[in-house]
Amino acid sequence: MSTEYSKDSLLQRIRVIADFQFGAGAGVAVFPDECTFQFSTTGRIRQVRLGKERLATVRAQDGRLTLGVAGAARLAAVLAPPAYRVAVQEDVAAFIADGKNAMAKHVVAADDGIRAGDEVLVVTGDDVLLATGAALLSGREMLAFNYGVAVKVRQGRGSECFQAK
Repeated sequence: MSTEYSKDSLLQRIRVIADFQFGAGAGVAVFPDECTFQFSTTGRIRQVRLGKERLATVRAQDGRLTLGVAGAARLAAVLAPPAYRVAVQEDVAAFIADGKNAMAKHVVAADDGIRAGDEVLVVTGDDVLLATGAALLSGREMLAFNYGVAVKVRQGRGSECFQAK
């Protein structure tokens, strides 16, 4: 008897996690059938890749997803604004795209449904994806506070990608 999972069951499992975390339909949109998986030494899914790009990592402590830029771009394409988005001022966009944290004083809009700890997309006012990271404040707090980190950026697109657009 084999204790290994089939590729279909792994894909189904990761899609269910995405649907739970980001809403119905997110799993199929972010994780196409061509995804590959990297495993931990205990046999659990660690990373989901599409080609050489990391779409997401499964956090060991809670089983939730942390998005790579490729996964965030795929998610942004299917989630209607302002879902899971934090919009920042244009003058700090290049810094955030380089991977710097998004400060509360630079936030111009945020989804009211964001809670501290949620995985969010950092965008410009025109909905251009800059980075992905973890919200340290709720959406309302991001708009109310004038100091402190609003989003701990995990991965930025790179300022050269942002400036080319």
